[in-house]
Amino acid sequence: MSAQPASVRAGSLDAAHGLAVRAARLRDGTTAMAWAELRKLHHDHLDIFTRSVQPLLWLFIFGTALRRNHVLSGGYHDYRAYLAPGVMAQAALFVAIFFGLGVIWERDVGQLQRLLATPIPRLGIVLGKASGAGIRALTQGIVLLGVTAIARIPIHWSPLGVLGALLLLVLGTGAFACLSMILASLVRTRERFMGIGQLVVMPLFFASSALYPIAIMPGWLQVVAHANPLSYEVHGIRGLLLGVSAGGALWLDFTVVVCFLVVAAVAAAKTYPRAIL
Repeated sequence: MSAQPASVRAGSLDAAHGLAVRAARLRDGTTAMAWAELRKLHHDHLDIFTRSVQPLLWLFIFGTALRRNHVLSGGYHDYRAYLAPGVMAQAALFVAIFFGLGVIWERDVGQLQRLLATPIPRLGIVLGKASGAGIRALTQGIVLLGVTAIARIPIHWSPLGVLGALLLLVLGTGAFACLSMILASLVRTRERFMGIGQLVVMPLFFASSALYPIAIMPGWLQVVAHANPLSYEVHGIRGLLLGVSAGGALWLDFTVVVCFLVVAAVAAAKTYPRAIL
């Protein structure tokens, strides 16, 4: 009678050990890939500043022109402050969606084939690359926040609020980078990927609350905006930096973004090997 429970305990220990080994491999693989992406960023730091030009144009030209528009600002007294979280998310979205171009380039030069031949789990490769996109978005977000502070745009500078906003920005960017890797595994050329990327990024941006409140949208567009994960990312960042949000509770924003990241990462890990076919 005692032999069966002992065998059950031994099986449970073996399963737990195997799970711990897989988790360690996933952690080490993700860390290695993230470090490789960080080294790329170190050699291309000028890219961060050039990519910051477009969101700054949105903020200081579009935002200043409509500065006193209380309808677009959701009742907030300065539209530039209301717009700042939106352009942060927009800049990170562009970084993430076109991150898949690197996958296509790696396939063309044979680097992707060598990478997939390593013992690094596919999910570790995907999460590591998504971390690289998140690091780029984090650096870009810090630059935009610095410019916002210099321009004296009125946002709440609480340390927890800023850190929470940057964390949500990184999570959202990682999720959209995983979506980009899924797209990259399905197309053959960089030119086709660019066209599909534009087709994806513009509806995501304009059908969100990045530029205006969801409440002023027509009914059908409100439905689309509520299904758009970018809306929850912007809601959360806006709530943390301004103390106002029309998107619901902060926990809901984090939950939606994290769930989107998990689903997109798992899907990307399943489709990633197709990129070499």
